[in-house]
Amino acid sequence: MEIARYPGQEPLSENGTRYRDTCLALGADVPPGIEVSLGSHPCQSLLLWPVKDGDGSTLLFLYGGGWTNGYKEMMAFMAPGLNAAGINFVSAGYRLAPEFTFPTGWLDVGRAINWLRQHLPTHGGDPRRIFVGGHSAGGHYASLLAIRQDWRQPMGVGKAAIRGCLPISAIYDFTPGNGMAVRPRFLGPESEANEAPASPLHQITVPTVPFLMAHGARDFPHLVTQAERMEAALAAAGTDVTRLVLPVRDHFEACYAAGDPDGPWLPQAVDWMRAQ
Repeated sequence: MEIARYPGQEPLSENGTRYRDTCLALGADVPPGIEVSLGSHPCQSLLLWPVKDGDGSTLLFLYGGGWTNGYKEMMAFMAPGLNAAGINFVSAGYRLAPEFTFPTGWLDVGRAINWLRQHLPTHGGDPRRIFVGGHSAGGHYASLLAIRQDWRQPMGVGKAAIRGCLPISAIYDFTPGNGMAVRPRFLGPESEANEAPASPLHQITVPTVPFLMAHGARDFPHLVTQAERMEAALAAAGTDVTRLVLPVRDHFEACYAAGDPDGPWLPQAVDWMRAQ
């Protein structure tokens, strides 16, 4: 979809603008994926880059943008490296704040998983080998989908809907003391008390699907602290969890590394998915 066809989004900071433009530039020469509409809103859609020869694994990855910005087209740069490794790649959109608040965007991604489970066999994918990941806000949604079970039954999705989770520089905690400078608007009015329900860190009650967490060595300090706490909480619950620290990378560079076949994330992520 052309970016101009999306509804207007919140003004971006200088760093946010650079992140968006860099992602789009990295994927400028990637052949178009198969576009699928999942609802009446343009953000309710996905792009699929299938492979002919592979083990049927699919990575659904979600862009970052503070829950107020972003396009599924931003993650196109990840498709070539994953496809070369025999992995189907999907980038999904979700409705954004402040117009749409939790759990709207999160459930949009759940619908994308539901579509993949029904249609992947047509594209050479195995619905039993769907992995979900994302960067920053996208990593938050991916983690929450992997941990919480209550979204699955209304959509007819079983417990085996997700094989593993690969969040990069994600946010795991919105409760007091989380280190964030402001309360994200996607949480909605404070009276709705969505902080804990939206926090993956506070929703871990049983062992979850395996996690391959990652963040930059120069990432935002509060996100590094959250990742350390999340790793410890997952391990304490009996989850198989690995945390990668990506050398030199800051918050945004950690995302760009996801498309680098010689970088610190992609080879390890491919090996990890194959082992699950």
